Amino acid sequence: MIRLHRNYVRAVRQARAAQDLFGPLQNAIELEHSTIPPYFTATASLVAGKNEAIAGLIRAITMQEMLHMCIASNILIAIGGQPQINRPGFVPEYPGPLPMHIGGPDFTVGIEAFSRDLVKQVFMQIEEPEQPIPVREKAEIEPEYETIGAFYRALQAKIVELGDGIFEPSSLPRQVVQGNWFPPDQLFAITGADSAVRAIDIIVLQGEGSSSSPYESPDVLAHFYRFGEIHAGRALVKTADGYAYAGAPIPFDDNGVYPLRPNCKLAQFTPGTQAHTRLAQFIYSYNSLLNALHTCFNGQPGRLDAAIGLMYSLRIEAVALVQTPVAPGSAQNVGPSFEYMQT
Repeated sequence: MIRLHRNYVRAVRQARAAQDLFGPLQNAIELEHSTIPPYFTATASLVAGKNEAIAGLIRAITMQEMLHMCIASNILIAIGGQPQINRPGFVPEYPGPLPMHIGGPDFTVGIEAFSRDLVKQVFMQIEEPEQPIPVREKAEIEPEYETIGAFYRALQAKIVELGDGIFEPSSLPRQVVQGNWFPPDQLFAITGADSAVRAIDIIVLQGEGSSSSPYESPDVLAHFYRFGEIHAGRALVKTADGYAYAGAPIPFDDNGVYPLRPNCKLAQFTPGTQAHTRLAQFIYSYNSLLNALHTCFNGQPGRLDAAIGLMYSLRIEAVALVQTPVAPGSAQNVGPSFEYMQT
């Protein structure tokens, strides 16, 4: 996984009470959310009917990032906290660093159309395990940085140390475990240290696999290796001496990607134009989704179905948006923008 500043891990290790973990868990929620807009945009930029295998792989990863956001929120609720979703600062500035300044000052994430280079240089960097498989030469680690995996492991250790006493039984009705979007063995109630540790294991395993296998489950690869398949253009298979991207082809048609202007902002477009109108509608819907998630994680867990429904509506709006020229006659189309606004 990509590196984050050691201070964030240190803050977890220095926690003495449940309240000291409120900030780190809010950071985890923001981190899991921050990967969704770039993954969503890459998928939306793929022309329907082309590159379907690639679109399917990234779409499945995006839904699991949503699951991870739910898990982090449930743990925060279980120890007495309140996830903050619809507030200024929750949405990162794209292009820019992800929450907790992961990757250091030189790592920025933008909102761009799909390309294999984007997958290699950004998506695989985000999901990189601490010990990638196949084994490769270990990267030099800057001493002031830790991995996201270390952050989550520190959270697990601190939760075990603080014990079951930090969990509030009265939080159970507020946790998000309803709906039909995620398997019950992946999104479940957090009732104590054991269930919290098991939930964090899911986040780490789905992102990076285990230290001995690239799979999160017998038939499903972890995110890093699914992105590796897309970049390599072939499925990962087991070989006599490890693993290789030498399986079935995963074709990529570079004519099947809309030419999006990267990192669009609403202020770049003239009010009254089709580009402005469609982007403004997209931003409004995105903020409606944030509001629905905030409500869902703050006392109305039954709103999860409505929130996921808004996510699918956003996808439909994105299909029209990415086919809209930035100006009449332009060769570039409008890309999604994930800007915070009060609605």
